[in-house]
Amino acid sequence: MSTLAHVLEEHGLATIALGIVQGQLESTAPPRGLFCDFPLGRPLGKPADPEFQHRVLAHAFGMLKRTEPGIETFEEAISDDSQVLTCPMPPRAESDDHPAVVEARALRPAYDRTIARYGDRMGAFRLMGPDDVPAAIATFAAIADGAAWKEAGIPGIPARVVQDIRGYYEAAAVSLADHTPAAFEAARWFQHETETGRVILQAREQMKEQGAKQGLWQYLVSGAVAD
Repeated sequence: MSTLAHVLEEHGLATIALGIVQGQLESTAPPRGLFCDFPLGRPLGKPADPEFQHRVLAHAFGMLKRTEPGIETFEEAISDDSQVLTCPMPPRAESDDHPAVVEARALRPAYDRTIARYGDRMGAFRLMGPDDVPAAIATFAAIADGAAWKEAGIPGIPARVVQDIRGYYEAAAVSLADHTPAAFEAARWFQHETETGRVILQAREQMKEQGAKQGLWQYLVSGAVAD
């Protein structure tokens, strides 16, 4: 992005780059950069806090007055709360399907409430839609139970499928929690507190033992919440 910013500047368009990794911002040296000490995924800081977000933007736009390139630091830092989200899970219907599949179906009303309130951006999918999530989870449940991963029918690159599943769960969590989750709070909840999160971890170990390439199983777990 910093390279693109320099190209735009050469054509007369002023730019400001917001960065939340200070070393990266400094090493890429944009024409104007604002370092925001915020959690990853929160470029404007506090969610659902337009006053705070407007302060960030006001500082950024104020940098257009600079005549020399440089990097400034936003005045307030935000730490990432490492707690795991606590939210009530909806009741599950009686079923012979895997508990993770039943859990995912039970979360659909909460997911739909979030989408109705915030729009599709809260549930953006790369490979599938919400209707496909239970079947996708079933493929990982089969692997966790010992099925060959190549024959389980994963509907795409495993890590991208898991990203879609995790996005579905995180969107549902927004409507289940009594507050706006902190950065990665819902991701930790998915990975450590849900049936599907546990299935993904088990499938990951099975794929590793079955000799799958590291790039196929490593990224089934988000590095930000791996511990």
